[in-house]
Amino acid sequence: MSTIDSLLKYKIMGLVRTNDQVTGQAMADAMVDAGIRAIEITLTTPGALNIVESLSNNKDLVVGVGTVLSKKDVKSAAKAGAKFIVSPNTDVDVIEKTKKLDLISMPGVATATEVGTAINAGADILKLFPASTYGPAHLKALRDPYPNRLWCPTGGLTLGTVDDWFAAGANLIGLGGPLTKGGLDKVKENVIAFMGAVSSANKVG
Repeated sequence: MSTIDSLLKYKIMGLVRTNDQVTGQAMADAMVDAGIRAIEITLTTPGALNIVESLSNNKDLVVGVGTVLSKKDVKSAAKAGAKFIVSPNTDVDVIEKTKKLDLISMPGVATATEVGTAINAGADILKLFPASTYGPAHLKALRDPYPNRLWCPTGGLTLGTVDDWFAAGANLIGLGGPLTKGGLDKVKENVIAFMGAVSSANKVG
């Protein structure tokens, strides 16, 4: 299964952003144990690439690197085994380098201009960020002039808004804090709750 197909199948991309490598690895492992199969490790996490290398040994996972801000970051992520590259912004150089290395590009966008720039540079999935600042209606409005694109709203999503995001056109959602809220002991409970909400939001009929 291709990376894009995997992301679209799983519909939840778990994000790990911690202050140290040990906690980051523990959070990532807890997400995986709870059922997360698409996971992004942000470069703001110390030892992020070591965590990516560790997770990449699990062939059941699709692992990516987030907060990628330069071509050098893309190259390092690829070397660590990342399959997709996520950024908080729209950087043409980063997108083009990502595609040159045959990885999936997911830049952050918030405006119609950024969407157009990202698409023209070769972006595969558009990350609406920070999603909670703009809301589902903004996603729907952006989709109108740019139909048939893949979207991943990320940042500030809640259980109560999952249905609204998918109704507005989200193809998958990015979740960090909502999955790790309450610490390691709550990760499984949080993941199960969001998986249930996503499944309900995507029921046919």
